[in-house]
Parts: sequence; structure tokens; C-alpha cells
Amino acid sequence: MQKTKEYSIENIAKGIYPQFAVNGSATYQSDVTKISIPHLRHQLSTYPPYQKTNTNSYGEVSQTLTDFGINKQRRDISRTDGDLHEENLNAQLYQLKDRINQLFFGILLIDGQLQQNTLAEKDVRTGIKNTQAAIANGTAYNSSLNKLRAELLKTNQQAIELKASRKAYTDMLSLFINEPVTETTTIIRPVPPTLTDSIRRPELKAYDLQIQSYVQQSRLTRLNTYPQLNAFFQGGMGKPNPVNFLSTQLSGYYLTGVRLTWNFGNIYTSRKEQLINKNNQEMTRAERSTFLFNTQQTLKQENADIEKYRQLITNDNEIVDLRESVSKTSAVQLQNGALTANDYLLDINAAAQARQDRLVHEIQLLLSQYNHQTTSGNQ
Repeated sequence: MQKTKEYSIENIAKGIYPQFAVNGSATYQSDVTKISIPHLRHQLSTYPPYQKTNTNSYGEVSQTLTDFGINKQRRDISRTDGDLHEENLNAQLYQLKDRINQLFFGILLIDGQLQQNTLAEKDVRTGIKNTQAAIANGTAYNSSLNKLRAELLKTNQQAIELKASRKAYTDMLSLFINEPVTETTTIIRPVPPTLTDSIRRPELKAYDLQIQSYVQQSRLTRLNTYPQLNAFFQGGMGKPNPVNFLSTQLSGYYLTGVRLTWNFGNIYTSRKEQLINKNNQEMTRAERSTFLFNTQQTLKQENADIEKYRQLITNDNEIVDLRESVSKTSAVQLQNGALTANDYLLDINAAAQARQDRLVHEIQLLLSQYNHQTTSGNQ
């Protein structure tokens, strides 16, 4: 992209260099110039008649004398348009960040669920061990042990499903970032980012560059209404000689001078083109304002989500402490035969669910914080 912009600017800059052109023609005309003066007829008859076939080839070198900054303005437009294309590409790539955030934190959530599944499996195994002891003491039945073994198989199934989901997420993330992400890749939970509501999105720079391009095009439109003065030198061969039409021999010639060109058509359309540019600027400014408004609304919603998850996590911590305290007591009661396997499963599942809820809220909080950072563009 940068090379393309540089090449375009270099090509435009060469417009102020002398321009060289080669032309040639061969024609046949139906009639020629004739001179008829009765009393001089005998003398004129000695001149060769003007031929109906004509050949002419020549080269011309011209140099503009009144650029009025047109070339510079074209280079500025080319430079701005190159920057605009680059920022539009950056804006398109930036939109992928939200999808990457979803995949990254999705993997983090699955990793946390796998950890919670391991804790749940540990609680079930503790229950199996205590139930086996209770059966040996005659205070429990094999049916209670079978219920716990079935629950253990269920936790194993959940682990299989979670690992399959993780592989799907890592494969997609690998495609987005073009880096290998495998089942064994460790995803580290990031620290909460520092948040600010100031907006620094690449789309804003693209809007500004678009407006700048319209302003520059408006200036070029005005400059194109000015007359152009060129110096030129033309040299070639002609038969007959263009500067001596009475000569019927192939001979060389040259012309030099200045040429004034004034395209009045540009004057007729200039005002409308200026109005079109002005309208385009206003529409782009309106689009920029709309983008800012929508982004600010999104940031407000994300701020509300962040505060919500913080409050939920505070409650989650208390719930987890209470549920784990109950599950520990239930394990002792199960071992002593004072609690059934069903009641034990209810208690450990309630503790696992409490931990799961806290984990989900923690990941959702981080995701909301990083979404806020992506939305604002302060990365």
C-alpha cells in the first residue's frame, strides 16, 4: 500500500517535466491551392504544382509555464487518497479484534470450566471413598455408591465435551491470528486493562482523511479553471514543408513559441463541482458524527455491564464460601452415614455451580473490559 502511494506521487510529480510527443500523418486531399494571374501565367508555370499527397512527421517538446500549483495539488490528493485506503484497511482489520476477543475469552472460559470439572470430579471421588467406608461399616448401600459412580462418569463426559469445544475455538483463533494454537497451548488470563471513554478508532482518521481529500479536490477544481501557458519547440520533416507550402520536396522545419490554452468548459462546471464537494464533505461529517454517537452508546452499555459483573462477583464470592462450607460438612456426614448420596450430590453440585457462576462472571467482566478497550480504540 505504501509503495503504491509512493509510485503514484512520483508519477504525478513528473507532470512538471518537459513533455515530448511524436506525431506523423500521411494524407490525400481532393484539391490543391491554385494561383491564376493571366498576365503572369507564363512565369508561374515554372513553379511545380502543389501536390495532393502530403506527409508530415514531427516531434514536439512542451514545458508548462503556469502550473499554478496544480501538480502539487494532485500530489497532495494522491498522498491523501493513499493514506485513506490504508486507514480503511486498518478499520476493516480492526473489526476482527472483537471476534478475536470472543474466541480468546471463550477459550479462557472453557479452561476455567475444565478446572471446575476437575474439582467436581475430586468431590465425587471423595464421596465414593467415604461411601465405600460407610458400606464397610454397614451404614450405606451399594446403590448410593452406584449413584456416585454414575456422577463420576458424567463429569468425565463433560470434560470430553469441553475439550472438543476448546479445540474448535483454538483452531478458529489460529486462523484469525495466523499463529499455531493447539490443545496444549496455555492461554493466560490477562490483567484488567486501564479504561478510558476517549475514542481513538481508525475509522475517525479515515473520515478525516476523506474530508481532507474532498477539500483538496475542491482546490484542484478551482485551479483547473485558470488559463495555461506553455512554451514549445516543434521540429520535423514534411512534404510539402508545413512552413513553406510552395516547396514540394521532403525537407525539415522547426517551430518554437508559446501556446495559451484556456478550457472554458471547466469554468462552466466548476461551481457545480464545488457544490458536490461541499455536499460530500457534509455527508462525511454526518457519518463521522453518527459513528461517534453509536460508539459512545456502546461504551455506556459496556460500562454498565462492567459494573454489573463486579457486583455479581462480590456476591459470588460469598455464595462460593457458603456452598463449599456446606459441601465439606456433607462429605463428613456421608462418611458417617448421616447423609444420603442424593443429598451429598445436591450439595457438591450446588458448590460446583456457585464456582461455575463466579468463573463465568469473571470471564464476562474481563471480556467486557477488553471489549470496552476495543470499542474505544485505546489499545
